[in-house]
Order: sequence, then C-alpha cells, then structure tokens
Amino acid sequence: SLAFYRDALGLEVRNDVGSDGQRWVTLGSAAQPELEIVLSPPHAGRSQADGDAIQELLTKGVMPMLVFTTDDLDATFETVRASGAEVLQEPIVQPWGPRDCAFRDPSGNMIRFNQG
Repeated sequence: SLAFYRDALGLEVRNDVGSDGQRWVTLGSAAQPELEIVLSPPHAGRSQADGDAIQELLTKGVMPMLVFTTDDLDATFETVRASGAEVLQEPIVQPWGPRDCAFRDPSGNMIRFNQG
C-alpha cells in the first residue's frame, strides 16, 4: 500500500520504521501537516487473534474508510484508476449532495474522494 499512497495519491512519507520484524509507515499531505495516515500490517503490535480479526474485516471491506477532498474529482479518479486500485464507484452525484467516487486500496481499505 505504500506505493499506492505515495505514488498514486501523492502523500509524503514522514516516518518509515521497522522493529522486530514489523514495519509501519506514516504518510501525510503538505496541505495538512498535522494529519497523518499510518500503514502497518494487521498483526503489528497486536495479538494473533486481534490481527486475524482485523485482517478478516479488511477482507470483507467493513473497516472504516478514508475520505479525501479534491478540486478535480475526474482527474483524481483517472489517476487512482490508472494506479490499478479497485474501482468501487465511478464519480456520481450522491442523493445527499456530494459528487464522489470510491476505490479499494491494495490492502482492502475503502477510500472515497469528494469533489471540493
């Protein structure tokens, strides 16, 4: 997922830490320096049972999603689609107002993009 968030979404790597066979990476946007996303394996710092449960929820697609805002939804959609991310929803205007689209990242997390 690191390449997806860094290369397709343009987030910058802020930390890349490895310890005891585990690795976690924090990424963020220069536009929001106080906000970071943490990438880590489901079992990092967790019991086997908890890691297995998280992995199962990811596989089912029921974990919380990330939502990004973009000035050009169509361009963002094409960039993310070209990265190979699974398209869940092409850009549409939702009944409750926003125009958005949705993808699944390489680890199975849902990501939505709203037109800003």
